Amino acid sequence: MLKRAVWQGLVAGLAGVAVMTVAEKVEQRFTRRPDSYVPARVLARLTGLPEQSKQQSRWLNLGMHYGQGVLLGVLRGVMAQAGMRGPMASGMFTVIRLTSDQVLENATGVGAPPQTWPRGELAIDVLHKAVYGFATGVVADALAARDGLGPGQRHAAMRPGRRSDVGPLPRHEAHLGRA
Repeated sequence: MLKRAVWQGLVAGLAGVAVMTVAEKVEQRFTRRPDSYVPARVLARLTGLPEQSKQQSRWLNLGMHYGQGVLLGVLRGVMAQAGMRGPMASGMFTVIRLTSDQVLENATGVGAPPQTWPRGELAIDVLHKAVYGFATGVVADALAARDGLGPGQRHAAMRPGRRSDVGPLPRHEAHLGRA
C-alpha cells in the first residue's frame, strides 16, 4: 500500500500545485497582486544560500513552490490509500498544507504568524491552499479508488452506525472476507 500511496501522492501533489498556480495567476490578474518571493527566501534560508537575483529567486521560488506541494502530496496519497477520502479528508489536508507553510516561513524568519496578516492577504492565502488541498485530494482519491476500499473504509462499513460514505463493500471484497 505504501509504495502505491507514494507515487499516487507525488502525482496528486503535482496536479494540486499546478492547479493552485493557475488559480494564483488568475487571482493576480484581477487583484494586481505581485508575485510573492517568500518561497524563494524560505528555500534560500533553509539551504544557506545568499540573497539571490530576481531571476535566481524565480527558480528558487518555483523549486520550493512545486517541491513542497509535490512532497506534501505523498501524505494525501497515504490518506487516500488508508481510506481517508473525500471533502473531509481534503479539508484536513488543507490545514496541513497551511501549517507546513507557516512553520517553514516563521522558523526561517521569512514570514510572520498569520494572525498578524491583513485579512485580505490571509483570505487569499487560505483560498489558494484550499484549491491545492482539494485538487490534490481529487486526484489522490481517484487514484486510490482504483485499488478499492482502504482499510479505514472497510472498518467503517463493518460497524453499525458508522458512515463510510462509500456504501457497502463491493461484492468482490465482501465475499473474499477482506472486511
